[in-house]
Order: sequence, then C-alpha cells, then structure tokens
Amino acid sequence: MNTKGEAMKKLPIVTLALAFALLVAACGGSTAETTTAAPSNTAAPTTMADTTTTAAPTTTAAPTTTTAAPAFAPLYEGDLKIGYVLPSTGGLAVIGDALIKPIEMAVQEMADAGNTAITLDPTDSGTDPQVASTSVEKLINDEVDAIIGPAATGVSLSVIDRITGSHIPMCSPSNTGAVFTTYDDGGYYFRTAPPDNLQGQVHGDLITDDGASSVAIAYRGDEYGRGLATAIRDQLTANGVAVPEFIEFDKDGTSFDAEAAQIAAAGVDAVSLISFAEGAAFMQALIEAGVGPEDIKVYVADGFKDNVTAEAVDPNNPAVLDGVRGTYPSLAPPNGEATFTSRFEAFAPGTPTIFSSHTYDCFVATVLAAESAGSTNSEDIAAAFNDVTRVGEKCSLYAECHALLQSGADIDYDGASGPLDFVDAGEPGAGTYDIFTYDATGTPNTDETVSVP
Repeated sequence: MNTKGEAMKKLPIVTLALAFALLVAACGGSTAETTTAAPSNTAAPTTMADTTTTAAPTTTAAPTTTTAAPAFAPLYEGDLKIGYVLPSTGGLAVIGDALIKPIEMAVQEMADAGNTAITLDPTDSGTDPQVASTSVEKLINDEVDAIIGPAATGVSLSVIDRITGSHIPMCSPSNTGAVFTTYDDGGYYFRTAPPDNLQGQVHGDLITDDGASSVAIAYRGDEYGRGLATAIRDQLTANGVAVPEFIEFDKDGTSFDAEAAQIAAAGVDAVSLISFAEGAAFMQALIEAGVGPEDIKVYVADGFKDNVTAEAVDPNNPAVLDGVRGTYPSLAPPNGEATFTSRFEAFAPGTPTIFSSHTYDCFVATVLAAESAGSTNSEDIAAAFNDVTRVGEKCSLYAECHALLQSGADIDYDGASGPLDFVDAGEPGAGTYDIFTYDATGTPNTDETVSVP
C-alpha cells in the first residue's frame, strides 16, 4: 500500500537534510541575534596556547547504494484455478469457517504480494458422500487445477478415486484416517494433518501415563473411527495395558445404552471414545451406566472435541465433562509459523482455529507447487507437491517462498501447522498434538503439546 508515510521514507536524504537546515535557519532568525561570521582566511584568536589548527580537508562520502528487492514476477502462465470441497452444511458445518476462512486469507495475502492469478471455486461437501460427489463433478467440469478437501475421512474416501483418477491433486487439511497412508492414489492425494497412527501413539501413551490398566475403546463405524481406535489399541497393548472391549458402534445411531452396559460389565478403569457429534449421546449413556467421567477415566479425540459441547451432553450441568482428557492435532504448534494465529484473528475475528493452520498450509503448498513446477497443469502440480515441503531453503510465508522460487532456489515450506516434511505418501512424517482436559465450565484446556515420532 502506498501511504504518505511510505512516500516520505522514499525522499532523498539530501532533500530531508536541506529541509531541516531551512527549518533551523528560520527558527534561528526569529529568536537569536544575527552573528557575522569571520572571513574564512582569518584565524580566530585563541584563549589558550598560541597555536594554529589546520582543519582536515573535507571528504565527500560515497553515495549509498541500496539494492531493491526484485519485483514480483509470476512463475506460471495464466490463472491457477483451485476448487475446494469443504463443509458449509452437514455435521461438520460447525467448523466450516475454520476451514474456509484460511483459504480466503491466503488468497488475499497472495494478491497483496503480487499474485492475482488465482481463481477460487468454492463448493460444499455437506459432510455427506452424495453432496461431496456432486460438488466434485462440478469442479471437474469447471476444469480446476487442484482441489482442497474434503474434511472428513469418510467423505474423502467417497470421492478420492474420482478426483485422483482425473489426475487432479487434492489436499485435505483434516483427513487423519490411517487408510490414506497406503491408499493407491497415483500420487495425487496429499494431506497436511498427520495420520492417526501418530495420534494413536500419543493417545495410548496418555492413557497409560494416567495409570489405567484396563481400557474399553468405543469407536464410530467408519475409517476415521476404526483407524484411530486400532492405533490406540496397538499402543496400549505395546504399553502392557489390557483392552478387553473394542466396540464399534453405528455412527448414525442415537442410543448407545447397549454399548455403555457392555463397558460397565467389563469392569474397566478407563474408556476411550472415538466419535463425532454422536459422542454427546454416547457420553450420556456412559454416565447413566455408571461409567462416566465421575466414575472412571474417560478419553476423547479431535472428532469429539470439534463437535460436542458440555451443553449437548447435559444442558443443565456445564461440569458434565469435567476431567475428560483427550488428544488433538495441535492448533498452534510451537514449531509452526509464529504470526499465523494473530494474522488469522485479524482477518476473521472470533473464528475458531480448528484445522485452520492445516487448511492454510494445504492451499499455500498447492500454489507453491504450481510455482515450483512453473505450470498450472494438474499433473505438474502433483509431481512438485512433496518437494516444496522438504527440499531446499526453508521459508514460512508465501512472499518469501515465492521470492526464493523466483530467484531459482528450491524451497522447504515450513508452514503454520509446523514443518511439513512430506514423505512419499504425501503426508507429514511427524505430528504435533495438544493434550487437553475439560474443566468445570466445559472448556477444553491444553495441558501440553507433544511431538511424534
């Protein structure tokens, strides 16, 4: 932005000095007596030793040379068209803004940096395979170059073959299902959220460190639930903790009395509940069966935290979740780009930051991959995607990453969600997680942040 302040900064130093001299002279003429200077060839009398001082010859300073940063230059021809399939409706609509606003912020920041050759094509995933499929068909017909989303693991599984089969790169900010690590996507699927096999390690260690000896795991019947629950069970087993109950429940169910009774009969001292919004009804059933947070240790994960409130469990008791603990991909990892949180708050005040940094990184990495490839061709973008997160000079903001690419350097984008360092599967090779505990007001508070591996 070219403000008056910036314009002043650009005035030559000589001009400012002259203006200052004239100002001083004007002020002096109005307040002090006029003094006549002695001729320059007459020595002034001295009051101490009768000595003559010869002034050093005047030296003219060499002009200062400032090298301006190179002007922004586009690194691909034409417009880069990026679509997104994110939840404006459905079960995950509650976090829709947290996923969509970071993309809008990235587009604005890139335009401010000089890149206006980006077209955004927004669609709704509906948190539903049918809605998402319709949106994906629209984006394919619109001939987008890349796609951001979907958010939910199950929804992504319903459209991944159609997207990657069309040779369009897709980047999900919040798919954590372990299934994608080995999925045959042809090199077109990417994600910035770490896979659940890493969260499972943190979750299992949390339960173990809290002293549990026998744990029931109840999980929703989809890839997210199965994948995370399996990783938790594997970690608990490796830690020597018994898992006598491993219960899959109907993700669309509304009553979970039978499952809660099964857990109560097992005599466990801890429960790990892997759910989305249905977790509120499941928690009610646990409480009624005598195995709620007041009775034994209860643990949850990101799907519960994103979708369930204390009020949803018991409108009359804000402390109903008091003491419940859990794990969550870190919202503001200590190794993430330091200014993202404040920038996002300024751009979208009051918007929760649920996977927001991961969404931002998906979008920025997609654009940087196109710039690194020098192409808006989908296949070229996919081929360059992993390398912009792991090869070359480190950078954390779009403008500095672009400048490096423009200079001919390779880059290693370490983003708002932390160092990405994608492995060949197109996902982070490490994860950073918040360990949180609900207080008596129903607020989840972060106790610590841990990294794996």
